[in-house]
Amino acid sequence: MTESLISINGLQVGYDGTTVCRDVDLAVPAGSYTAIIGPNACGKSTLLRAVARLLPLKAGSVILSGRDISTIPTRAIARELGLLPQSSTAPEGIIVSDLVGRGRYPHQRMFDRWSREDEKAVTEALEATATTDLADRLVDELSGGQRQRVWLAMVLAQQTPILLLDEPTTFLDIAHQYGLLELFDSLRSDHGRTIVVVLHDLNQAARYADHLIVMKDGSVVASGDPAEVITAELVESVYGLRCRVEPDPETGAPMVIARAGRCVA
Repeated sequence: MTESLISINGLQVGYDGTTVCRDVDLAVPAGSYTAIIGPNACGKSTLLRAVARLLPLKAGSVILSGRDISTIPTRAIARELGLLPQSSTAPEGIIVSDLVGRGRYPHQRMFDRWSREDEKAVTEALEATATTDLADRLVDELSGGQRQRVWLAMVLAQQTPILLLDEPTTFLDIAHQYGLLELFDSLRSDHGRTIVVVLHDLNQAARYADHLIVMKDGSVVASGDPAEVITAELVESVYGLRCRVEPDPETGAPMVIARAGRCVA
């Protein structure tokens, strides 16, 4: 049985007086490519923010490598978890290489100098996200897709064993979308990182992830192998979409095909 790197037990979390996620129990296997899917406003991003300790819990716990995350020092968490949120704001006037370099902060102590290891991490992150040619550009001047890849480069430069990615393909054209999903797969398979990604595209999720978490109305309604989780019945129940599920001709993964007169919601 695969060891759980992240375990969530009885989680309740939200904003102000509103509870968004309730009674959530789930496990993220170590070394997995886990995709969280579900309709808009079902709690996917809130769940990810709770795992990153950016939101106080109303109830329950998040266990990271056997330790309650509430007991782990902030800098130590930043060396374990790298988070790409849905939207971020860069300081005015900052260039790309400096922004990406900020991903090295968790590894530096007071008065530490910029090291060769830091430089190597930034260079590799820029190369992995195809943003090397943007290194001297102002972040403010970039397109939405370019900025998204630059923010991802900053997270990669952090070199954490766990990556939490909230809709990382937003603003990207289809080639860059698949390029990033392939990159995440190589980070998992070649470097042993655990990937947790929120995706809206069910077919991309089923094609790349080896573990799915399906959410609806703030709760987890299914989890497991995509081949077992993705069914026409589940898609209609969760999304209100009539569909067929067929094997992807390229990978054999389940592929959702919408039917005519498809929406029942």
